[in-house]
Amino acid sequence: MVITSRPHRRQTLAGELLVWQLAIVVIVLAAVAAVSLAQSQATFDRVEGRRVTALAEETAGNPLVRTQLVRPAPAEMLAPLLQSTLTRSGVTSALVADTDGEIVAATDPTLVGTRMPGEGRQVTEAVGWSGELPVGGVTQLVAQAPVLGAEKKNAGDHLGTVMIGRTSPSVWQRLVGASSYLLVYLGVASVLGVAGSWLLARRIKRQTFGMEPREIAGLAEHREAMLFGIAEGVVALDPHQRLTLVNAVGRGLLDLPENCVGMSLADLGIEGRLYDVLAGTPREGEPGDPARRDEVVIRRGRVLVMNRMDVTKDGRLLGSVTTLRDRTELAQLERELGSFRSSAELLRAQAHEFSNQLHTISGLIQINEHDEVVRYVRALRKHRESLDVSITSRVGDRAVAALLMAKSALAAERKVRLKISERTSLDRLEPTDSADVATVLGNLVDNAVDAAAGGARQGDGDPGAWVEVELRQDASSVEIVVRDSGPGVAPELAQEVFLHGFTTKAAQGGDRGIGLALTRLVCKRRGGEVSVANTEEGAMFTARMSVGRPADRATEAVR
Repeated sequence: MVITSRPHRRQTLAGELLVWQLAIVVIVLAAVAAVSLAQSQATFDRVEGRRVTALAEETAGNPLVRTQLVRPAPAEMLAPLLQSTLTRSGVTSALVADTDGEIVAATDPTLVGTRMPGEGRQVTEAVGWSGELPVGGVTQLVAQAPVLGAEKKNAGDHLGTVMIGRTSPSVWQRLVGASSYLLVYLGVASVLGVAGSWLLARRIKRQTFGMEPREIAGLAEHREAMLFGIAEGVVALDPHQRLTLVNAVGRGLLDLPENCVGMSLADLGIEGRLYDVLAGTPREGEPGDPARRDEVVIRRGRVLVMNRMDVTKDGRLLGSVTTLRDRTELAQLERELGSFRSSAELLRAQAHEFSNQLHTISGLIQINEHDEVVRYVRALRKHRESLDVSITSRVGDRAVAALLMAKSALAAERKVRLKISERTSLDRLEPTDSADVATVLGNLVDNAVDAAAGGARQGDGDPGAWVEVELRQDASSVEIVVRDSGPGVAPELAQEVFLHGFTTKAAQGGDRGIGLALTRLVCKRRGGEVSVANTEEGAMFTARMSVGRPADRATEAVR
């Protein structure tokens, strides 16, 4: 036997809204009913209290009561009067008591001969009084009025008391009396609640793309798990550049406060390159692009790669989402491997140069120009020796010297002459200092070679294109000056080339342009700075950074 169970059908948003609205309506009606009952009781006490008081005073002032109360058997004459008052006014009870508080006449014969309820100071002091008292086992709203003498011998004397009572309606009686109105109110409220729930549900579902509350809750849970579980930073902005979402990684990478959600980029102090990427500001001279791919930004010592995309729905801009990746460790690794990469580049360039020289020698031998071969070999040796001496005699650090040798060969391939200034002087550095100096120097030389080669005439290389390097060292710092024969840097871009990671190359986007940004980052970490200025011949980049004490050459030699 197979038993199948039907899955439980969850209530829809409209149904939930209807249930809650009906519950609210019932609660409101109960509160209204309670208030109505309290107001009804207060109105009854006020209106009926005045009426029974007036009846009691009227009865106490009746000449028949005033004259018959002191005579024997007053009940025979007063009972018909009290019954007439009861019938005429619709009160519940009426009775007359003497000065001792004993009832002598009443509409309820069983009360005759008993003590009047509330008998006390009101009777003895002949003062009128009204309030609630138990009469015949039932609580009534009563009024007591003194009976004063009417004859000459007892004029003004207190002869007794008249009490008129009116039974208060019970809570159930008042509720039954108002039930018809309450049912009408409940019916009208239910109809309005159903219609309002349906309209409200339609509006909410349009705003939530037709999803039910449980689906929205599930979506929020999945979003939290996804955004806060990935290793990349995520930043979401609305069209007014206010943060609507940022995960913990993004908040840490951008150094944002805990309560940053809801704040604008301006309120958070974000400006410059980072603001342009997050806000999607198009670069000068470029059309606006909703997507920004692999944009490099330097943020408080971190190298960030950012990707931005606009979010639209039915042609309406909802905002943007930007992802961030931290490449600081990768940049540090690249800087540490800079010297090894320079050595590899040197070997490649020398192999290429050596291959060309061998081709030249082979050609001269084939045409039997042996004397020319000898002269050519001597010229090559003299050039190599002069280059080695010009670098090694001024640059004592082997990694930096090897870097300059490599850059000289690479520059020669692009028909750019790399010169070492005669004022150059650099001793051997600590390994960490040497790596940072090599990183800064390599980036500046690469940038200068590109600028000089890019300014060559007709793209074939300008014989006069050159790059000059000058290294100066004192007790605590190293200064690197790189000049080139290129077109220079526009004055308005003198700072942006470092802030935005641009170079003097025309290319933009991707990882290109990160060299100068890393150069500035390394200099700032070492308490220095890098700047650019234009000279009559081209651009001049000046970088300064602090270094440790030069390594002891004697110690190095012993090792």
